[in-house]
Amino acid sequence: MEWSFRSAEELAAALRAGDVTSAELTDEAIARIERDDKVINAICVPDFDRAREAARGADQARARGEDRPLLGIPVTVKESYNIAGLPTTWGMPQHANYLPAEDAVQVSRLKAAGAVVLGKTNVPLGLQDIQSFNEIYGTTNNPWDHDRTPGGSSGGSAAALASGFGALSIGSDLAGSLRTPAHFCGVYAHKPTLGLAATRGMVAPAAPALPTDLDLAVVGPMARTARDLTLLLDVMAGPDPLTLGVAHNVALPPARHERLADFRVLVLDEHPLLATGSAVRAGVHRVADALVGAGARVERHTALLPDLTEATTLYTQLLFSGSVARFPVEAYEQLRTRAAGLSAHDQSLDAARLRAMVFSHRDWMEANNRRELHRHGWRQLFAEFDAVVCPITPTPAFPHDHNPNPLERRIDIDGVEYPYFDQLVLAGLATMPGLPATAIPAGRSPAGLPVGVQLIGPMFEDRTPLRLAELLEQKIGGFQAPTPGGRARPVSRPG
Repeated sequence: MEWSFRSAEELAAALRAGDVTSAELTDEAIARIERDDKVINAICVPDFDRAREAARGADQARARGEDRPLLGIPVTVKESYNIAGLPTTWGMPQHANYLPAEDAVQVSRLKAAGAVVLGKTNVPLGLQDIQSFNEIYGTTNNPWDHDRTPGGSSGGSAAALASGFGALSIGSDLAGSLRTPAHFCGVYAHKPTLGLAATRGMVAPAAPALPTDLDLAVVGPMARTARDLTLLLDVMAGPDPLTLGVAHNVALPPARHERLADFRVLVLDEHPLLATGSAVRAGVHRVADALVGAGARVERHTALLPDLTEATTLYTQLLFSGSVARFPVEAYEQLRTRAAGLSAHDQSLDAARLRAMVFSHRDWMEANNRRELHRHGWRQLFAEFDAVVCPITPTPAFPHDHNPNPLERRIDIDGVEYPYFDQLVLAGLATMPGLPATAIPAGRSPAGLPVGVQLIGPMFEDRTPLRLAELLEQKIGGFQAPTPGGRARPVSRPG
């Protein structure tokens, strides 16, 4: 029996029943990686010897009567997490030989839960791209079409899951870095509420691994089923023990509903600043139709929705003002000169990005205060709705584009070109206010590429979009293994 595409929940049941051992699961995963990853290039730092040792230890623990949430289950970890004895580079050549001394808090939680870490997954340079390629480890290809990206910055993790390289992975999300790769590769991901899961040790080399409150970034789970997301989130959730000095367990409120018919859902298929491609729009409609068919209350407009144009401007300001903190002085001064040369009438997102890169602290405080008003607006919306369904990016996975100047790249949306970074505005809907968002598969494009949508939920009510994801998986289906050969092909009907 082949186990590579089974869910973590199924593997845990099989391990408990004695139908398979962790050593067997781990050997099968390693054999698949060694066979198939030459063309995918998802696993950039293998750790097979220690994985086999951990698997033997898991089998011995089970033989002693132990049971833990992930005991014996093979997983992968995004390269940006510190793992003692393995390089953490964030794709930056100057840090190619950096070896952290201790595990990130989330890696420690994985191991404490019994997981077997197969290795680390590829990322873009500095985690700052919607693709996953760098000079150290090369390019990760989308398992559905090797000429396309799996997304970024957790692209290696999504590609690994879609290829059957482990049952679970952990990634991070600042600008859709969990959700976009899930959408591009046809898997599941969950961006937790800001601050829900400790981030210590998911830090750029060679910075010290300190407990910090990040402004927009979160760490979160990736999987091939919605239930597996919840399983892994329960392992990850909770504050940093160095900060609070307590156990990390955290009690999240239960999902608001257990049946699709009881959900109140707002569906958005467009954004005022960016077109939604036809393939993605069809995915949103597929989910909306399933909700209507199940008896859920579905609305497409509400006066409660915060202003999306202002929200995007705020997100752009908060995101890019933090992106230049470590820039050399000369580069920063060049940005100041360019920003000063902008016309006051230029209100494009490109201009907003450039102005934000040279924000003063006063500017940032003003943007942060306006964010709080938006958060309050979302609270009012979620008094009337349980979730918002909307796109993650405007298109399925796009072809590799390694132009060294990202500002010269373009994204093609149904034949119309837009600035490359404009595609971040949809992911920013949840990121800017810090809301939880679950990425789910929603079928395939006419070219056979995966299409996903996100389910945005109320702050610290992560179990509500996760439960909705689980119910929709039962209704419309979920992950499908990629077509062999690495070429997208037309399909007769959505998957």
